[in-house]
Amino acid sequence: MTTTDVPPAGTADALAERLLAGVTATLELAAVHLGVELGWYRALADAPATAPELADRTGSDARYAREWLEQQAVAGVLVVDDARAAPDARRYTLPTEYRGVLVDELDPSYMPPFARVALAFTRNVPRLTEVYRTGEGLSWADMGPDAREAQGDANRPYFLGSLAEDLRSLPDVDAALRDGGRVADVGCGMGWSSVGIARAFPQVRVDGFDVDAPSVEQAGRNAEQAGVADRVRFSTVDAAAVGERGNYDLVTAFECVHDLADPVAVLAAMRAMARQGGTVLVVDENVAEEFTAPGDDIERLMYGYSLTCCLPDGRSTRPSAATGTVMRPATLERYARDAGFAGIDVLPVENDFFRFYRLRTEE
Repeated sequence: MTTTDVPPAGTADALAERLLAGVTATLELAAVHLGVELGWYRALADAPATAPELADRTGSDARYAREWLEQQAVAGVLVVDDARAAPDARRYTLPTEYRGVLVDELDPSYMPPFARVALAFTRNVPRLTEVYRTGEGLSWADMGPDAREAQGDANRPYFLGSLAEDLRSLPDVDAALRDGGRVADVGCGMGWSSVGIARAFPQVRVDGFDVDAPSVEQAGRNAEQAGVADRVRFSTVDAAAVGERGNYDLVTAFECVHDLADPVAVLAAMRAMARQGGTVLVVDENVAEEFTAPGDDIERLMYGYSLTCCLPDGRSTRPSAATGTVMRPATLERYARDAGFAGIDVLPVENDFFRFYRLRTEE
């Protein structure tokens, strides 16, 4: 089909082409994951290579390397010096401008964890088919380490990078953290949010809480490697059961309230953890304020996450609020008021994917 033959939006042909593009994109995500796991992108970032050279540098098979290099060049990711050369003589280059996207793990544009998480979530579709029939759930533990680890890696660049700037843009939060305040990080997962706060504010002490034991164990290792373990500690516990009350200057929940089976109980516990005058901060998905169809790209992405991960995880504990990834401001407002808060404020933090909420204790 030529560009002049592109079908108009809303036709069966347009939908078929869109789904076919999705198939291509999914297979290209698999190729990206292979390139990361086999060290091929990193090797090409060091120097261009032919297929035999790439295989030799990375301890992999030259015929598979050749097929992957050709696919990456056809997909427009790699540049080939002479397409007419013999297959094993063609030399491939990773453009410098793609290094952040494919190699530099702390670059905000680093994408391989998103490829890995998409593959991990879709791998569970046969199991999801069954829980969709029964109404049961599928927890992070059920989804396996790939899902957990990829999600942590996807969030890491933000938590270790611009999160600090976003917190500094909130004057009272910034002042409390600069003065060595205490932070409770609820639903901390792999701990990157806790580590990021501790790195950005050298006087602060952070307590991270999560129910997933493997995540908490890895969080401790991450804190050690980041050199902040003396100020950051992690506990495997439901935040609703945390005993400390009124001791924290800042209580946070990053991208987790929509996953909670009982968000009201956890928000109530967060309210109790905060000292008088402290801040309770929820950072969740920057979805549209109201449901509209069709939706934008963010809505499509978040509903995809909800179908394959967040809603099944939320329903893996009963009873469950069954929120799903697409938690709109009105839903959080309802949960907050049921938890004893006076309401919520959407804070003026510019972020494509996250919305910042302050939960008010007073009108």
